[in-house]
Amino acid sequence: MWLKSLIVASLLQVGIAGVANAAGPFGSVNIGNWIGGAFSNDQTGAFSHCAATTPYANGVILVVSQNAAGTWSLAFANPSYRFNKGENAAIDVTFDGKEQARLYATAYQSNMLTAIMPLNVVRTFQKASLMVATAGRAVLNFDLTSTGPVIAALANCVSKVKADGLDKAGDFAKVAAKPAVAGDKQGAPSAKPGRTGTLTGTGFVVSPNGHIVTNSHVIDSCTGDIKGNLAGEATMVLRVVSSDATNDLALLQAPATAVFKDFAKIRDRSMHSGDPVVAIGFPLHGYLSSDLTVTTGIVSSLSGFRNHTGRLQISAAVQAGNSGGPLFDLSGQVAGIVVAKLNALRMIKETGQLTENINFAIKTGALRVFLDNSVVPYQTAEPKGDLKTADIAANARAYTMLISCTGTEQADAKR
Repeated sequence: MWLKSLIVASLLQVGIAGVANAAGPFGSVNIGNWIGGAFSNDQTGAFSHCAATTPYANGVILVVSQNAAGTWSLAFANPSYRFNKGENAAIDVTFDGKEQARLYATAYQSNMLTAIMPLNVVRTFQKASLMVATAGRAVLNFDLTSTGPVIAALANCVSKVKADGLDKAGDFAKVAAKPAVAGDKQGAPSAKPGRTGTLTGTGFVVSPNGHIVTNSHVIDSCTGDIKGNLAGEATMVLRVVSSDATNDLALLQAPATAVFKDFAKIRDRSMHSGDPVVAIGFPLHGYLSSDLTVTTGIVSSLSGFRNHTGRLQISAAVQAGNSGGPLFDLSGQVAGIVVAKLNALRMIKETGQLTENINFAIKTGALRVFLDNSVVPYQTAEPKGDLKTADIAANARAYTMLISCTGTEQADAKR
């Protein structure tokens, strides 16, 4: 009973700067042995932080938190601790016996030390299997099972609560299906509506650690393993790290044994109307070529369907299976993520007009926010010089991936 009480107390108090009188949890984070959710400041009612906690056999309870400002913290709680409030301590943490960092913790409660975690430490904590914490003569080991999806769920929690409010808090480890819009999302039509079949899309590697970006609608209907493979190479099973239905983005993780020769760099400045673009992906896989397909066009507009400010309208042709693929500028930097084409049949019914070659891509601003929230060490690059389309395609081959899974086409039937 004391353990449950301490866990709840830890979650209520773990906000940065020792926010007390917190209310919650709102919604839930329930992954492995980690539990948590969103919390508010009970005095003001405002959203305070999202936190998750898990107990260990050594008597310590770890609490991981991200507050409303985006700051991460790691707390160590134990009923036997006796700290003076405001007391400080240095804690050295070593991950997988290699990387080490020093955290500076403060006792906001007598039985818990809380330290701010810099982003580089959060990234290492997220991918590590074992953490050794040393404070004075005390040395403690922590199995970090499930910390990857927990960090992603907490980032998702903060993002969702800030956008939708505490009253709409739900299961932050899951993502609700995105409502249908007039734009056709480009998952390959490999199965008839309501039937099980192979679903395909495109993704691309964005970090040296094997993080892969695609659209959330590419994987929403998957019921089996999600697989990925570079053109002409062996298939690997991918793990879902996080998903954002609002912006239609998903982050996957390749196995630790996977080796990538290169990864995509993200353009560090906005595109302009009329800028040339190159779309690369695996459209209509099983019907067209099994190799990469390359199309070119321009940025037709800086907003998408119904003035969606998070989208680019492009003239580069895309088809089912292009979803989640990279859209490049002429310097070979990622300038967007292919997401949809306008549903021509639906527009004929609604307007009486035949629409042609109206396609959409997610802007890199939304991608960068998503990757920041998921604590991914991506790289940006300044566009310098123009490359030939063939060279852009050749470079992209090293990190553009066919995404496939077994799933049900119910969602596409609605689209």
